[in-house]
This record gives sequence, C-alpha cells and structure tokens, in this order.
Amino acid sequence: MKLVDLSQPWSAMAPPWPTYNPPEVKFIKRLSEHKVNGQLITTTNHCGTHMDGPLHFCSNGKDIASIPLDRLYGPGVIVDVSEVGEYGIIKPNHITSKVEVKKGDILVWHTGFHHHAYCEPGADETKYFCKHPGPDHELMKWAKEMELRWIGVDCGSADHPMNTVIRKLRPDLAEECEKKLGKSIDSIFKVEDYQMMHTKLFPYDIIHAENLGGDIDKLLNQRVTIGAFPWRFVGGESCICRIVAFVEE
Repeated sequence: MKLVDLSQPWSAMAPPWPTYNPPEVKFIKRLSEHKVNGQLITTTNHCGTHMDGPLHFCSNGKDIASIPLDRLYGPGVIVDVSEVGEYGIIKPNHITSKVEVKKGDILVWHTGFHHHAYCEPGADETKYFCKHPGPDHELMKWAKEMELRWIGVDCGSADHPMNTVIRKLRPDLAEECEKKLGKSIDSIFKVEDYQMMHTKLFPYDIIHAENLGGDIDKLLNQRVTIGAFPWRFVGGESCICRIVAFVEE
C-alpha cells in the first residue's frame, strides 16, 4: 500500500478564502526562556486544505464531529479536467469520459490550478482564487444523483469563482470571464443557483474539500481509496484537514 498526500502544506503564509481573516502563528513559549517551544494559532477554517461541513451552509447541518468516518474514507476517483482551462465550465462528461464513477464514490477533480497555490513556484493568488474553472447546474445535479460521499478540488472553491462572492469583489474579472466564455455570467449561473455546490448539495450531506494539492498529479484518471481526516471538531462548520490517497502497489 502506497500513501499519496493530496494536501497543501499549511502555514501562516496560507491565504484564506477572500473576505476571511488570514491565519496567525506565533510563539508564546521559547526554549531559551521556558525550556519548551509553544505556539498560539489563530485561523479561520477556510484556509489551506480543508473540508466544508454541512453546518457551513445549513443551520441544521451536521458539524464536523458528526460526519461518520465511512463518509470521509472510501473508494473514489481522481479525474483530470484541466482541459477546460481558465474560467472554464466543468460538465459531467469531462469526468465520465475519463474514468468510471460509481454511486457513493468520492470524487476529486483536478483543474491544475493547485500549481498557482501560494506554496508553489507558479504561485498566483488572483488566478488561484478567481480564475479557476468550475461546475454549472448540470454537474451539480449529476453529483446529487450519484450520491457522492464528498467532492475534492485542487483550487479555491468547488463552485465556479463567478458563482461566488468573487464576482462582486472583482467586477473587472467578471467582465474578463464573460469575454473568455463568450456569454453573460447571468446566462450560466441563475440567481437561485448562487454557490450551488454549497447551497444545493450540503442539505444532502454531499460536502466538499477545497485547496487540495500535494502529489495529486501522480494519480490522474485513476480509481483509488481516498481519506479525509479533519479534527473531531464538535460545533465545527468546517475544518482544516489532511487528505490522503491509498494506492495498491
């Protein structure tokens, strides 16, 4: 059995989702004075590789501690959808044409935008959070029909950036996106579908993990066993976590 890390390294340099507070890490004890090193960490949950829990968007949703382990670990696929490119729209056929997806699978899609994460040589925070591809209503509906355990993405959000707050924060990029796609954003994303991968799927416990990375490039278009390991966080709406693929050698 080979373990492949699908997580980004976490540090105080890790940028949070736009509008969230950045993390802070400081030493409160040092060996020279206290004979021990100790740190104080202040962070939001939406920073680095993390799992969004149902409570993130549902008042009556499960907290992180209530998600059964067999929902976090199981069979799944890692699919390369990078061909859709910047601002691209991911459709079910971009996934099903590459690998068989079974009901109840864990689905991880690879956009290639993890190469623009803060920890990579090609770091570009604007591109990473604001220009990655994302799904439309068709893919959201398919994910629900497939009763997926959870979805993982190697970019800032499981939703298309122009179906999130980014659209209002960066109207210049919204205009750029429309030119790239050759159609209006309104024609792609209806008002009622705003952040649909969160709002439409979380009530059914189909959640997702964001900011994956690590060695994901080594497992494209493969069926593997995948596990996500957040804290056993009572009351947690989401949680920083480690995500690992377990590959039979």
